[in-house]
Amino acid sequence: MIDLSLARLWSTCFRSFFYISAVLFLLTSVGVYSSDSEYLIGLGSYDITGPAADVNMMGYANMEQVASGIHFRLRARTFIVSEPQGKRVVFVNLDACMASQIVTLKVIERLKARYGDLYTEKNVAITGIHTHAGPGGYLQYVVYIVTSLGFVRQSFDALVNGIENSIIQAHENLRPGSIFINNGELLDAGVNRSPSAYLNNPSEERSKHKYDVDKEMTLLKFVDDQWGPVGSFNWFATHGTSMSRTNSLISGDNKGAAARFMEDWFEQNTAENSYSEEFISDEIPRRVSSIIEDQDNHDELLELASYFKSQPGRPATRISSSARRVRSALRKADMPGFVSAFCQTNCGDVSPNVLGAFCLDTGLPCDFNHSTCGGRNEMCYGRGPGYPDEFESTNIIGERQFKMALDLFNKASEQLQGKVDYRHVYVDFSQLNVTLLKEDGNSEVVKTCPAAMGFAFAAGTTDGPGAFDFTQGDDKGNPFWRLVRNVLKTPDKKQIDCHYPKPILLDTGEMTKPYEWAPSILSLQILRIGQLFILSVPGEFTTMAGRRLRDAVKTQLKISGNKELNGEIHVVIAGLANGYSQYVSTFEEYQVQRYEGASTLFGPHTLSGYIQEFKKLSKSLILDVPVQPGPQPPDLLDKQLSFLTPVMMDTTPDGDSFGDVISDVPKNLSLKRGNDQVTVVFRSACPRNDLLTEGTFALVERLEQKEKTWTPVYDDDDLCLRFKWSRPKRLSFRSQATVEWRIPESASPGVYRITHFGAAKKLFGSVHHFTGSSSAFVVT
Repeated sequence: MIDLSLARLWSTCFRSFFYISAVLFLLTSVGVYSSDSEYLIGLGSYDITGPAADVNMMGYANMEQVASGIHFRLRARTFIVSEPQGKRVVFVNLDACMASQIVTLKVIERLKARYGDLYTEKNVAITGIHTHAGPGGYLQYVVYIVTSLGFVRQSFDALVNGIENSIIQAHENLRPGSIFINNGELLDAGVNRSPSAYLNNPSEERSKHKYDVDKEMTLLKFVDDQWGPVGSFNWFATHGTSMSRTNSLISGDNKGAAARFMEDWFEQNTAENSYSEEFISDEIPRRVSSIIEDQDNHDELLELASYFKSQPGRPATRISSSARRVRSALRKADMPGFVSAFCQTNCGDVSPNVLGAFCLDTGLPCDFNHSTCGGRNEMCYGRGPGYPDEFESTNIIGERQFKMALDLFNKASEQLQGKVDYRHVYVDFSQLNVTLLKEDGNSEVVKTCPAAMGFAFAAGTTDGPGAFDFTQGDDKGNPFWRLVRNVLKTPDKKQIDCHYPKPILLDTGEMTKPYEWAPSILSLQILRIGQLFILSVPGEFTTMAGRRLRDAVKTQLKISGNKELNGEIHVVIAGLANGYSQYVSTFEEYQVQRYEGASTLFGPHTLSGYIQEFKKLSKSLILDVPVQPGPQPPDLLDKQLSFLTPVMMDTTPDGDSFGDVISDVPKNLSLKRGNDQVTVVFRSACPRNDLLTEGTFALVERLEQKEKTWTPVYDDDDLCLRFKWSRPKRLSFRSQATVEWRIPESASPGVYRITHFGAAKKLFGSVHHFTGSSSAFVVT
């Protein structure tokens, strides 16, 4: 009895020692920091991919750019930072063109219903990365939903639901942790697309800066006390226009790609190496398969593949798509997933098409001042680093941001410490009094104007030229388009004088039928986390406009903060936040009337108005005094009109089923990694029937020989797999899905097949899900 007790005691001690050793090893290997953290941190992520068919994309205002598939999925990524017994802030980054005022209002309504006053418009910031490859129709003002044929409820719901769920995740993940900040220069991911306007800024101001765009990336690294690193958010200025105005596949563009690279890198390295601070690799992550058996014998693989013929379309459940998804949350329920967001800042005049702008007809550089070719803008296009392949350009600019973020992440050492706080105000920018200091020390009061867009707005940019005979730098306008304008609304002399030298093309701020065409009440917000201050702005600031705002706020903070802010402080601009009101250029850039100046809605003093109001917010934040909330923006949801035709029904030819393979892989197909592509075509139905949120429309599966099962290895959230959807005729009830897999070098040798998921609609409204698979093929 005594011997048995000693044995049990020894066994217990051994197990305890082994457990403690394992825990210590885990904690050191994941780079855990001090456990006496002064913050609670929580991160979340959720699918916000909208309708992948029939809906116009938001960004280029090109009515012919209609969604017809998926490059990779869009997500809402959230962090929450809270004092243990105090205030908290929420920051949401959307793989969307911009935030929407009505989306923000409805998200806040839902949060208040769930959490009371814990999360409000004061401490919740929602921003967009500015991809021009996401479904439109989710803003509430007329001018932003004309090309989408009005309001698109499905786009709106996907965003509201996704944002809410990402915040819920972050809230439920709140745990003690630390935040580290780092910044560095990324030199080759953006160029100024309006350099002639930038050069109109004072030379002494320009001489303070080495570049004509901001090159600095600022990154936050979130470290959970138990799990170690759980995410990163960074801000860097470059447009989401690597994908062109002719692309029809939903895509997060370069920033979405960078986020996918970063998240996959972390998951790969925690799976393979147990993340440590010493592991620094800037390679693009590869998909890691759970399959470990050797599949290198080519003849045996071909024979094995020959047994697996294409499977006819068959019924499926809604959960089938989600359960087969490669990054399924069901597979990682034991620990929080790593969340990485690549956020937007003052990108107004910054293009990712870094090779410059050239004429399509001659190959020569475009005109410097007007970005035209032979006097017309339609032929002037910027070239990305992968030109002429826009997908490659997206990958390259995304990779450059990913590598910079990874370096900052691995080297982050400055810890955020101090208060969590926030200030928010609504400001009517249609009639804001702005006090300007003059050179002689006196001041004058000027006013902003009701919103209006200039002629050069219609010229577009080198990222996406406009049509007809509009040109950038037009400060005169022309008689024909004035006649067209006057049919809608003729601006009065007061409005014309207020916006001078902008010639008004659309007097949107004074157009109210069938409801408001443009915003007037804007959301301004500051979030504070220790020595970091995030300025949430509802627009696209140009490079110099952003610099002036940051400098003004930093100066005000130091004046008001006295001893509290005696160390280094960080000020970042979160662009396209909580709503959208187009561009903000400097007063000098406005005089040139390139695209950004013509799109500065509230007149030449718009930037001065922002600076004035943000200085007030900064002062109230540091002095801990409240601010008046300002006028409430309108809720126009019940007034929205939609002219998008609903899906009536889906059909197949007699004898065929949804999910049947129309064009299969050739018999005995053998493909090489890094070089080849495989394409399979299926009978399909409209993707609007079910967005398959947190699921997938397309899947690459690899055969596990031992278990004789198919394991998912790539899905429609992978950049190497493209899901394309089409109808044979515009009004046809029949459709097909084309799945293209560009086999990456990192794919494992083996036997593969392509699978498609979808949902078909019957005439009277019921929807049934289906799936189908191709014949097997070999990858070597």
